[in-house]
Amino acid sequence: MQTTSTTGTRATTRPRWTKQDTTWALSLFGTAVGAGILFLPINAGMSGFWPLVVMTLLVGPMTFFAHRGLSRFVLSSKNAGSDITEVVEEHFGVGAGKIITLLYFFAIYPIVLIYGVGITNTVDSFLVNQLGMASPPRAILSLALILGMMAIMLLGEKMMLRVTQFLVYPLVAILVFMSLYLIPEWNTAALSQVPSAGDFAITLWISIPVLVFAFNHSPAISSFSLAQRRDHGDDAEQKSGQILMRAAAMLVGFVMLFVFSCVLSLTPADLEAAKAENIAILSYLANKHESPFISFLGPLVAFVAIVSSFFGHYLGAREGLNGIVVKTLRSAGKPINRKKIDVFTVVFMILTIWLVATLNPSILGMIESLGGPIIATILFIMPMYAVKNVPAMQKYSGTITNAFVLIMGLVAISAIMYGMLF
Repeated sequence: MQTTSTTGTRATTRPRWTKQDTTWALSLFGTAVGAGILFLPINAGMSGFWPLVVMTLLVGPMTFFAHRGLSRFVLSSKNAGSDITEVVEEHFGVGAGKIITLLYFFAIYPIVLIYGVGITNTVDSFLVNQLGMASPPRAILSLALILGMMAIMLLGEKMMLRVTQFLVYPLVAILVFMSLYLIPEWNTAALSQVPSAGDFAITLWISIPVLVFAFNHSPAISSFSLAQRRDHGDDAEQKSGQILMRAAAMLVGFVMLFVFSCVLSLTPADLEAAKAENIAILSYLANKHESPFISFLGPLVAFVAIVSSFFGHYLGAREGLNGIVVKTLRSAGKPINRKKIDVFTVVFMILTIWLVATLNPSILGMIESLGGPIIATILFIMPMYAVKNVPAMQKYSGTITNAFVLIMGLVAISAIMYGMLF
């Protein structure tokens, strides 16, 4: 535990880094890096090389300061065990608490459903195309995969972190390997594409949400922050910031290395073609180089990324649904039984994820995009609003990083809305 001086002023000694901290940093990394990483080089690289450089310089501070702000918000509660849904009610009142809890759930829950669909499609495709097997019944395959992922969650936080750590190491290794593997294919075509100042600004504006959500691990922040408060007490805020800094550095380092390597190994025309075909970057590279090795890595990366990201998003969806049930029962004056609520949440999640994974609807992407502004508001805007209006958060006021987070949040939300409308 960090020491304090006799005057009560917190000492500046950094908390010692532990194996558990590494595990949490990997878990946050895994939450952010979903299967979308296979499309990230195309979506981010379409803008050209130079806007991508500026985006890379911005996204590290954006990721760290925004998630640190949300973690501080969760830790600002006077009650040690309060999750984000309870902290919102504590600071903003019962009415606002209900609304934000509802929005929080419906922003994250569709992503959990999408991962149920994604893991089923990925494994089915791998069995058929890579192993030459017949496609198994979708209902049975999806149920087996969902129960497997849920079983890990039900075994508790330590097991979830252990499995995530086991998954993230090979994910990082594959990203690094592919980044280095593509170096001989690098060319200067992307560097020669220099947009005008106006086009550069517009490109940067509409591209920022792509990186914001590629690095988003906000669904796991509440559970993560509560774990730090449980383990570190008064040092939870400093320890959380330390871990979040490492997680953001890992994301920028490994993911952006992969993005740059892919972009430099292809021409702008190649990226346009990959976008038009709507295929993952590894699939496009495998087709271009006629490499079965790369085509084998694609499903492997997708599987590992989906499972690791599912865990973090499930934590957020579970908190949201529990919060909705608790607030509904409290409003009706009914007793609150936490164990029964937990059982209801688990059963609800299994059944709905299984149903959606079996039906494989196409509307999920649209629902996810509608949740984009909500996630951005909760991650960027709400903590900065709390800094100004919540007494427990005002000790964090007066820094330029708050203005940076607020401005970038507004930029991201405006770009998301523009993309939805036009």
